[in-house]
Parts: sequence; C-alpha cells; structure tokens
Amino acid sequence: MPATITTALAVAASLAFAPAVMTAAPATVAHAAAKKPNLRACYDGKCNLTLTKSVSFRVSSRYGITRLAISFSSSRVHVKGTGPGVTSQAWLGKGTSGSVNNIGVKVVSLSSGKAVLRLAPRR
Repeated sequence: MPATITTALAVAASLAFAPAVMTAAPATVAHAAAKKPNLRACYDGKCNLTLTKSVSFRVSSRYGITRLAISFSSSRVHVKGTGPGVTSQAWLGKGTSGSVNNIGVKVVSLSSGKAVLRLAPRR
C-alpha cells in the first residue's frame, strides 16, 4: 500500500476511536442576554410585554396618541401616552389595570427588575 493511503487509514482509525467532545455555551451566557420585547407588536394597542427597563414606542393614532412610554419601579408602573397636543397617563400597582386613551394596561407582575404587562384596546 502507498504511504499516503496507509497514513490516511491510520488517521481515520484513530479518529474512529477518539472520544466525542461536545461543547455547549454555559447556561449563564445563554441566559445573560434577556430577550428584548417586540415593541412593534404593540402598535395596534394589543400585546404582552416583559420589561427589564423603561421603553417608549409608537402606537396607532386611532387612540388619539402616537407614543406610549412605560417605566416602572418595584411598586408601580407609569404609562404615559402622548400625541399632538395631548398627554394621558396612568400609575398602576401590581395586579391592577387602567387605561391610557383607550389602551388598556394590566400589570400582570412587578418587581424591581421586571414588569410584565398586558395591553389591549378598550372599547
């Protein structure tokens, strides 16, 4: 047998019996990057949000406002709607509901680092 074939067979044989090494990203790295909320999904006034920081996003002008800004602390959520010549706002606690220009807001859960909200149009 030529030397190149013999060497190739030897390498193949050694690889066949080599232990498989699998690498995975550490769990801390995988969970370190929090998933960003899809704020575009809230344009129609209906979405579920999990927030870890304050946000501001556009909403349909059919609500009489064009932007919602949401901030929170461990005890309350502040929702402020603005548009040309109009401002509407609500302060909500854990488990409460309210509305800003017919966009209903329910505080599903609240802590110092996270707010979970449900937005839905009010009729």
